[in-house]
Amino acid sequence: MRPYTLTLLLAPVLMLSACTNANVQSETGYEPSKLASVNVQLGIAYMKQGENKVALKKLKHAVEVDSSYPMAHNMLGVLYERLGEYDKADNEYRRSVSLAPRDPQILNNYGQFLCQRGHPEEAEKQFLTAVSNPLYSTPEVAYTNAGTCMEQNGDMAHAEGYYRKALQNNPRIPTALLRMTRISYDQKKFLSARGYLQRYLEVAPQTPESLWLGIRIERQLGDHDTEASYALLLRSKYPESRQAQMLKEEAP
Repeated sequence: MRPYTLTLLLAPVLMLSACTNANVQSETGYEPSKLASVNVQLGIAYMKQGENKVALKKLKHAVEVDSSYPMAHNMLGVLYERLGEYDKADNEYRRSVSLAPRDPQILNNYGQFLCQRGHPEEAEKQFLTAVSNPLYSTPEVAYTNAGTCMEQNGDMAHAEGYYRKALQNNPRIPTALLRMTRISYDQKKFLSARGYLQRYLEVAPQTPESLWLGIRIERQLGDHDTEASYALLLRSKYPESRQAQMLKEEAP
């Protein structure tokens, strides 16, 4: 098909889209983008409640009233991913990125999807594009996501580098602190591991993972009282956890 023919075919579609947006505004009193935003927020709220069917209806409606609203496509991607419809999710993520190529939230969501689908290098590009935005107020989130992705794919050197960058931007981000605790322990840097764990506990509650790390760190450093304290907390607060079972298996 020749280019000018394609243009002629597209023209009625573009005119129809403009008419549809005008109709939406005249019938509802809201601009299409505002109505789409309302439906996206409703969709997110229903997703949080686990009502995915209703959420899908709201997000689809957001796209219907304003197909150029990036977050509507992005959240559809998130929902389709949750539903296991990965091809649809990828299409919606790609559409949202094409509409808002510098939006950090959109890039983070797509990056996480790509990482989970086994494309760490493509995911890394999304995270790095997010942090390159000078208006991004929380680059530590993208750096932490990049670190997690690299770690999941066995690239511990790059993972550590990204966690360190996250902590340079925000020294109190819990996920990066806990991951650096584990990395330091694996590197046999037990004092550093203790330091990261103490920093983690200043900003986040104990978890089975943090308590298990604490037990092993203090065991290596010879602080048996603190080790016993962590062990007691693990047994009492999380008796059914995998870490509690491992601790039980260690008992003589």
